[in-house]
Amino acid sequence: MELDQIFLDARSVITVISFITFLGIIWWTYGMHRRDDFDAAARLPLEDDAETPRMENNRV
Repeated sequence: MELDQIFLDARSVITVISFITFLGIIWWTYGMHRRDDFDAAARLPLEDDAETPRMENNRV
């Protein structure tokens, strides 16, 4: 087996593994069991920061 053929086979295997990983990420992201978590994360920027203490005179 030539070195070029080994590289071509490795590229094919890596492409298949990458595609399967991509499909797994899509499945994990859009699965119905995660919808509540993503909805809560989407509302975070809009929630009031009343429970966080304010700094006096805007000092860090």
